[in-house]
Amino acid sequence: MVRTNPERRQALLDASIEVLAREGARGLTFRAVDKEAAVPAGTASNYFANRDELLVQVGHRYYERLIPSEETMAKSRGPQTRASMTELMTEVIERVAGFRTGYLAILELRLEATRRPELQALLTERVRADLDFNIGNYHGSGQPGDEDTVVLLYLALNWLIVERITLPGVFTEERAGELVRMVVERAMPA
Repeated sequence: MVRTNPERRQALLDASIEVLAREGARGLTFRAVDKEAAVPAGTASNYFANRDELLVQVGHRYYERLIPSEETMAKSRGPQTRASMTELMTEVIERVAGFRTGYLAILELRLEATRRPELQALLTERVRADLDFNIGNYHGSGQPGDEDTVVLLYLALNWLIVERITLPGVFTEERAGELVRMVVERAMPA
């Protein structure tokens, strides 16, 4: 019997994110999720038919938790300058880095996606949709440049997030801020 209590489902998915971040994909078991969520044994298996479904739902939950605020969304619309774009990119990095366990979990999910077609399809769809959304916003910003500008920003800043989360001693927070500014200046045509 599949349960439908949305709050319990979210708690189980949030617990799954924590387990993935701490123990990796191999450590993600229904028992580990139940323990992390502090629920009776067998609860997770009542909400998810199998581990594949759990992994896919964790991918959805990660993206739900990273939705930017309305204020940030409002700033992303309309004309942009290099300074405002730097501010937006800094906000993205801070938001994602602030959800450290989520980003570690999504890295685990990306590795699992190489072996699980349904998970790969979900992550591909989400990343493509995010890129398309950002490309559309950039075209509406009035800035020179094209799709490649957005893709370069995406690639460079994602790796900066990986460095900040996995090897925080590589770049100080101040240096990371300087790098964001340089990436924006070099990616966006003058």
